[in-house]
Amino acid sequence: MRLPTVADIERRIPRPDDFESRARGTALTARVGTALGICFAVCFATGMWSHFQYSTPGWLTLSPNPTQLYRWTQGLHIASGTAAIPLLLVKLWSVFPRLFNRPAAGARGLVVEVLERASIAALMGSTFFMLASGTLNIIGWYPWEFSFRRTHEAVAWVAIGSLVVHIGVKLPVIRTALGSPIEHPDEHLDPSAPTRRTVLRGAFAASGLAVLLTAGQSVPWLRKVSAFSVRPGDGPQDLPVNRTAAGAGTSETALDPAWRLEVTAGDRTVSLSRDELLAMPQSTHRLPIACVEGWSRSATWTGVPLRDLLALVGAEPDADVVVRSLQTKGAFGSSRVVGNVVEDGRTMLALSLNGEKLDIDHGYPARLIAPNRPGVFQTKWVNRLEVDA
Repeated sequence: MRLPTVADIERRIPRPDDFESRARGTALTARVGTALGICFAVCFATGMWSHFQYSTPGWLTLSPNPTQLYRWTQGLHIASGTAAIPLLLVKLWSVFPRLFNRPAAGARGLVVEVLERASIAALMGSTFFMLASGTLNIIGWYPWEFSFRRTHEAVAWVAIGSLVVHIGVKLPVIRTALGSPIEHPDEHLDPSAPTRRTVLRGAFAASGLAVLLTAGQSVPWLRKVSAFSVRPGDGPQDLPVNRTAAGAGTSETALDPAWRLEVTAGDRTVSLSRDELLAMPQSTHRLPIACVEGWSRSATWTGVPLRDLLALVGAEPDADVVVRSLQTKGAFGSSRVVGNVVEDGRTMLALSLNGEKLDIDHGYPARLIAPNRPGVFQTKWVNRLEVDA
């Protein structure tokens, strides 16, 4: 029995010309790739904005206005990431035959080929990781030990950097392909096979449908048609809940009649019961809860403005404040509110939601609510406000 030679194996490996589908081609790949690049750019920009909310650089001052800004950007982040999934699958299908290109002749050509394929491998690996981990984040499943937010941010830089390199390498090809018609009249066409235009329309339709079926969690008027929306709005007082009181370890302490809110500034401390908070002048505003998972919902909140509570201990209305919670389980048991947000009259210690006493899963006896702020920083089960000197 003769062992196969290199030439035998090489003959068995398909070549790009062996893939006869007329729907493939650079004209299709360039158009789908352009749409995919736009989705990536939007997803990256809105994702970085979200990360700035968590780790604000010194040169950036976050404003409470526009009130809905974080809601819009995070909803757009999830929508653009979702739209990218069908486009990515179609683009990979369109370029699949190129995997079987034979290495270029000569050392220089081989080096260029290896570098190009390495950049594509980095792009594909980081892209699949971003889309897969992002989708699992939306549904709230974290089957890993690493920090999702920090890892997601780091890999995002790898993905966008690889994309820029890929575009730079392929720019001449992209420009030529976009400048030519998607269908060439002189091509031999099989009437029974789909055309490139059909595949392109199908890719865009699938992308739009994916967004339509999931965007209801951040676009209220789509809730009835978004069959795959993870959090369509269900929850106590018509507002979704990420972490329950049981999950935060506050089921008993939050209902303790002896609960008091402590407000401290230096050596001055004021202690208030919930009844005493209710006796103070109340403020009512309609503000959104917008979560990093992509869901958002507006609600009517009533409570005491944070700046009024600071006045009780002689603090300036624009002082930074650390808000602490009764929470004993999970992350984000406290948050910092910067001075320009504290000074805004809509930033409050909420006591009521949608005209009813705050539900325990929404932070009873009191919770923070502020405009243009991620949901994880809208601290629930608040028991202490510390003015940062």
